[in-house]
Amino acid sequence: MAQPAGQRIRPRGEQPREAVSVGAAPEVAPPSEPSPDGGRSKRTRRKPRRARVYVTRIDPWSVTKAAFLLALAIGIVIVVAVGVGFWTLDSTGALDAVSRTVDDVLGTGGFDLLTSLEMSRVLGLAAVIASVEIVLVSLLATIFAFLYNLTVGLTGGIEVVLSDD
Repeated sequence: MAQPAGQRIRPRGEQPREAVSVGAAPEVAPPSEPSPDGGRSKRTRRKPRRARVYVTRIDPWSVTKAAFLLALAIGIVIVVAVGVGFWTLDSTGALDAVSRTVDDVLGTGGFDLLTSLEMSRVLGLAAVIASVEIVLVSLLATIFAFLYNLTVGLTGGIEVVLSDD
């Protein structure tokens, strides 16, 4: 096996040897002059190292789990936002005004907007929409992961540049 220039292989457990002569006093570095900024000299900053890597495969199961959790969070936000929005519209009287306007436009008919717009019905519809969103986002993310894995052979993958700032 070739070894790098200037290095030698030590047996396991052997400490590296230092070149010190017997009886010689240890060398002391001469005191350095203080720098003009009060001893706080700037360190030279080295450039950050960068590595280019390519994403050549995405695990579909990992994508499915991540997409499901993200879609679940979005579904919860949808239900809460619809509930808060409906409660706000109901408490400010905006729904009553809309109901009176609909009655004026349609005439005195058998249609009452307030009976068809109850909080339980609105939240139920929001929950159904959120559950459909959860299923669709999870399925589409998984399908896109499979499609990405199939097309990596043609495209070479996504290039990512990593840096150690």
